[in-house]
Amino acid sequence: MAETVTSTVRKRPEFRNINALSDLPSYRLPAAGWVSILHRVSGVLMFILMPFIIWMFDTSISSEISYSRFTGAFSAGMLGLPGFVWKLVALALIWAYLHHFCAGIRHLRMDIHHGSVDKRSGAASARVVLVLSLLLTAALGAKLFDVY
Repeated sequence: MAETVTSTVRKRPEFRNINALSDLPSYRLPAAGWVSILHRVSGVLMFILMPFIIWMFDTSISSEISYSRFTGAFSAGMLGLPGFVWKLVALALIWAYLHHFCAGIRHLRMDIHHGSVDKRSGAASARVVLVLSLLLTAALGAKLFDVY
């Protein structure tokens, strides 16, 4: 008597290349992914705007004349651009700093294993970073645009 051995052969997983135009728009990135990407974007933005940061710092503390030139850039404009554009650049810089700072604190807390480091707490802390950085940016942006 010959016994027949039947084995179930599992089908190998099929990997395919993703199509950036059709697959990526439908992909839903979790909050932690957004924080990670925006952390990098904010770091690059601060690096690129470093000459503007140095100019702002230098003209704001050099003298009273340079400080009035500094404030004039945000009200009357400079280099052919209106003051509103320079306020938007400053607002982008404010967001970049605040987001990078908040996300950096989140990463430091995860590095020292403060609390549990799992998917749920990572998602919650990512949402806190996103909301906190946007609220702080809105508060400082309101001051920048003379709302209060």
